[in-house]
Amino acid sequence: MGLEDLQPNFLTGTLEGMVKWARASSSWAANFGLACCAIEMMAAGAANYDLARFGMEVFRASPRQADVMIVAGRVSQKMAPVLRQVYDQMMEPKWVISMGVCASTGGMFNNYAIVQGVDQIVPVDVYAPGCPPTPETLMHSILTLHEKIRTGHITRRPEPSVRRDEELAGWVPERPDAVRLGTPR
Repeated sequence: MGLEDLQPNFLTGTLEGMVKWARASSSWAANFGLACCAIEMMAAGAANYDLARFGMEVFRASPRQADVMIVAGRVSQKMAPVLRQVYDQMMEPKWVISMGVCASTGGMFNNYAIVQGVDQIVPVDVYAPGCPPTPETLMHSILTLHEKIRTGHITRRPEPSVRRDEELAGWVPERPDAVRLGTPR
């Protein structure tokens, strides 16, 4: 009997609240800094901004120890399969923050080499706007993610939106080494 089989009542409601509070208060980030946004992400981890008060004092280099991936900067076509592989290696539950306009939409780089939005590779939970976003913006997106974790359901993750197959062809590879060749839309 797992958590999925329990019906909501007084005890499990309290237990669910405690689990959501623990997840939100101890989320560890996998650093995936690819461009200038990574400098701002590193600045957010420094003493001036002190991410330790949000339970994120350590950026993990191993995806198996992290539950939040912060994608900071533009994602090239060659880096897309690596990003997906790191995401797949993270344990459930896992969340993604897209930091910067280049990670969110491709930014000013509208060409064949840059992925036009990291949400075409991994499901993104929170977007941090800006070029580059300030450490305060990253902290706001972290707090937004914490609120999303606290108000979400702990036993199931929302299903991704249904898209047409031709839109997903090549972006979510069945093989981690597969890459879409062609101009992004």
